[in-house]
Amino acid sequence: MRGLGRLLKRGNRLGFSKHNNHRFIFSATRTVSYSSSPVTSPPNSFPLYTSQQSRIWNPFQGQRRTMFIQTQSTPNPSSLMFYPGKPVMDVGSADFPNARSAMNSPLARALYGIDGITRVFFGSDFVTVTKSEDASWDILKPEIFAVIMDFYSSGQPLFLDSEAAAAKDTAIHEDDSETVAMIKELLETRIRPAVQDDGGDIVYRGFDPETGIVKLQMQGACSGCPSSSVTLKSGIENMLMHYVPEVKSVEQELDAEDEDAAVAGQMD
Repeated sequence: MRGLGRLLKRGNRLGFSKHNNHRFIFSATRTVSYSSSPVTSPPNSFPLYTSQQSRIWNPFQGQRRTMFIQTQSTPNPSSLMFYPGKPVMDVGSADFPNARSAMNSPLARALYGIDGITRVFFGSDFVTVTKSEDASWDILKPEIFAVIMDFYSSGQPLFLDSEAAAAKDTAIHEDDSETVAMIKELLETRIRPAVQDDGGDIVYRGFDPETGIVKLQMQGACSGCPSSSVTLKSGIENMLMHYVPEVKSVEQELDAEDEDAAVAGQMD
């Protein structure tokens, strides 16, 4: 991340604006009703943290278990990062652009059960949730907290089929050319960590040696972010072209949901 920041002259990270990227702490109470007790910060303190305690009643042990969930804003106002305070993905990341793709994950499937959720993404220690434009975070947050807390108290696996869990798109294979190997290494070591800091990921989709075009797919909060094109060109493309002369351009490959959104935006 520091290397990429220097590359962009300490400006916006990968083209994303970070001026409103503060971290907030929330939790949900698993009782009959949802309650909150914000903690007021001292005068002139910044940023403001709010805290709500999350407890689960255990009838066998006769005690309540507490879980704190942090949230952090992303460059995409429709996406929030939720930190459960526990590891999420052991290796890589996982993107669920629709409810159908979430069937392999009990947690992702439960999150899609909340009305207004349009995308779910798993990172190493966070879950990024994207909502529809007409949905309100004030209403969604308590439901998301409850789902995450219920999942971690249930003991269920994150994936029903662990083989299909993490994408291995940047793994270097024996038949990869030297150029492709360099592209994958840069994506894995220099670019992907910075993108994941913003609640998303970037997936390698191919390289055309004749045109010099690298195909990449944005995931998580980055997939629908208005700044994704700036990220792709000002950050990723410049870095790849600098270190790999064979790269002439970087293009984004959209999934079906993103293509539909792009078409709808052009028609408006």
